[in-house]
Amino acid sequence: MDYVQKSKELFLQGYNCAQSVAMALADKVSATEEDMQAIANPFGGGFCRLREVCGAVSGMLMIIGLKNKGMDKVEMYALGRKAIEDFEQACGSYICRDLIKADANDTSPVPSKRTDAYYAKRPCLELVQIATEITLKYIED
Repeated sequence: MDYVQKSKELFLQGYNCAQSVAMALADKVSATEEDMQAIANPFGGGFCRLREVCGAVSGMLMIIGLKNKGMDKVEMYALGRKAIEDFEQACGSYICRDLIKADANDTSPVPSKRTDAYYAKRPCLELVQIATEITLKYIED
């Protein structure tokens, strides 16, 4: 299965960035897409559209965490930080508002409509792809 393509397709179907990464990789961590859809739902838009940590990064960390059940906190934090550093190196930041150059005055919880203009302006599809690629690097056996 092409997990990167699947994550991009999920995003284009209207799932948020966190859901797209987590749902695409659900079977790699013995989870269901339905469960990952629900778990990742509030992480889109940088935590409920607050524009904090990129949702694609949140989805990435969810999968890395599930893949490494039983890992102690210090090891998990180190592993998670390494993955975040990889994302930041590839994208320039891991903060949603920086990545999408968000309008600071837009505080609405209502997501932007997914139009051609949205996809032309936003890097989110590419961010989902990059997060999925990085996640695969960290979870492949």
